[in-house]
Amino acid sequence: MTTILVLGSTGNIGWPLVQLLAKTPGVTVVAGVHHTPTPAMQELGVATVPFDFLRPETFAPALNGVDRLFFVRPPQLADPSHDMLPFLQAAQVARLQQVVFVSLMGVEHNPMVPHRKIERMITELGLPHTFLRPSFFMQNLLTEHGQDLREHHDLFIPAGHAKTSFIDCADIAAAAAVVLRDDQYLGQALTLTGPEALTYDQVASQMSQQLGIAITYSHPGLLRFRRRMLQRGIAKEFVNVMVMLYVITRLGNAKATTDTLPRVLGRPARTLKDFIEAEVRPALLPGK
Repeated sequence: MTTILVLGSTGNIGWPLVQLLAKTPGVTVVAGVHHTPTPAMQELGVATVPFDFLRPETFAPALNGVDRLFFVRPPQLADPSHDMLPFLQAAQVARLQQVVFVSLMGVEHNPMVPHRKIERMITELGLPHTFLRPSFFMQNLLTEHGQDLREHHDLFIPAGHAKTSFIDCADIAAAAAVVLRDDQYLGQALTLTGPEALTYDQVASQMSQQLGIAITYSHPGLLRFRRRMLQRGIAKEFVNVMVMLYVITRLGNAKATTDTLPRVLGRPARTLKDFIEAEVRPALLPGK
């Protein structure tokens, strides 16, 4: 049996990964949770353990008996040397067989983003690893940007007219489930994207066409976007990282597509059209 610890287990990637691993023969999955397990987690019946990157006393119990680790960077933690390094040092002591970290597409060219700093820490500590470098999550349209989409039917996103190769978080989870069970991926960095690159004007047009309501893309400037996010009470560190990522997008660094995901999964990546039908429609038009 292989024991896999999943941190961020209730998130857009972690939760579908927990569900996949729970059904995988030869795998015991342990879900790291901040507080009590969710009802869905309890119903699934997987083992849970308290975990917090900012509470070192949770590290050893969470890592006890673990062979492999999956984690994402919590968005609110923007200082890796303070927020992440102590845990990674604990993971080094635990002698894990593999650490799978969800990084960011193009991060190898952007040393200032937190994801790249975390990658370097993992490498410098000598942890056996696999980096997943996905493009922009489709789900972010409903999370980080969901308020404007629901209340104003507007994509209030400072990406200019650049293209983005959106990817579904469930596809990232499926890829993680594969690489966590196959040592051929050790030492690799896999760039994962959806099947096509689209501008946000095209995204708004696709939503309008499918949903039968007018969706706009207002493409605010970076400062206006930052000001609105701060006014909503979002942590400054998180907002600054968001702005940094959209600067990268505006420079054209989010438009590449790869065939890595289909090769890992043996099937095509989910399309934005599929995502709109399955997740945007019920969010914007409940009951229809």
